Amino acid sequence: MSTNQAIRLAVIGRGLIGSAAARHLSKMGHDVALIGPDEPADLSRHGGVFGSHYDAGRITRSYDPGPFWRQANRAAISRYGEISAESGVEFYREAGALHVGHSETTDVASIGSICAEDGILCEAYHDAGLAERFPFLKSTAGMQGYFEPRNAGYISPRRLVRAQTIAAERAGTRIIDEPALGISESGSGVTIRTRSGSIEAERVLVAAGGHTQSLLGRSLGFTVYGRTAALFRLGAAETQRLAEMPSMRCLGPKGDNPYILPPISYPDGQTWLKLGGDPVDLPLDSEADIKDWFRSGGSIEVADRLQGQILDRIRDLAFEERRVVPCMTTFGDSGLPCIGPLSERVTVAFCCYGKSAKCSDELGRLGGMALLGEVRAELAP
Repeated sequence: MSTNQAIRLAVIGRGLIGSAAARHLSKMGHDVALIGPDEPADLSRHGGVFGSHYDAGRITRSYDPGPFWRQANRAAISRYGEISAESGVEFYREAGALHVGHSETTDVASIGSICAEDGILCEAYHDAGLAERFPFLKSTAGMQGYFEPRNAGYISPRRLVRAQTIAAERAGTRIIDEPALGISESGSGVTIRTRSGSIEAERVLVAAGGHTQSLLGRSLGFTVYGRTAALFRLGAAETQRLAEMPSMRCLGPKGDNPYILPPISYPDGQTWLKLGGDPVDLPLDSEADIKDWFRSGGSIEVADRLQGQILDRIRDLAFEERRVVPCMTTFGDSGLPCIGPLSERVTVAFCCYGKSAKCSDELGRLGGMALLGEVRAELAP
């Protein structure tokens, strides 16, 4: 496709942040194109772009140790209803979020004090009280838990992307269902290459997750890691027994600090528990590495370890099948996302440390504001 007239603003990346940015920019009245492919039907045969939002479960909650992330979480969660109303797509369940760890070996108590200072509703449970409130837990001796009952639970990142895309299109965004192959900047604008031609834009926001640096053709100093999660299929009885289970963050040393999603109905019609918290840092240094990783299906060794961890934490868990799932996340040194201009015409919004699904609407909004030239002081390291 070639455009005779330059688009004012282009957003590259139809994932969580890019679709959010397009919605916000279009609602502000800007001429916006959102560029990127749909989710592939078969990862093992797919030859193009991969994304980690191809899933039905991500924890959402207000609490985070970092003030920026707490602010972003709360801003995004406050707009979940708006996004659903604008799109007609539901993507959030308020199941609550439980943060739990050993009282003596983790800094779990800081969660309670931060929530109190920040006005986040949070219930404290200890030992027997934890077992009584959450009877599915296998062991609670010496354990402390903090439970967020409101504005917490889980989202479907796949459905959130769909909701943002529909809402953006309804607000005027033009959807271009193709991967961007590269960009080149000139004094008059930015040319975006796709398989079927080129697109001209005045300014571009690159929100392509782990693909961002390779698309730009240069390193920005961030590392993309391959990660493995595990899904455990439940029968009807286990689904019913664990129906009131919240999302969980288990505090502990790296490699023994999994996150656990409650039973979620997936597109295959089955109900799965999801567990993540991969202890292995597997750098993905190129597009070829990313493609090989997603096609590999993830690490069986990591999945075995995750299986042991969920059996240690959920009492008498009976599952019927295990599925191993690869994903990727991007890390930097500051602990903050990389949102800001690279030049007068090119801005980026990526590097989210595995934290972005729940707060992606706010990160997309900030990316859109950065594209328009607004500097956000809260993003300074």
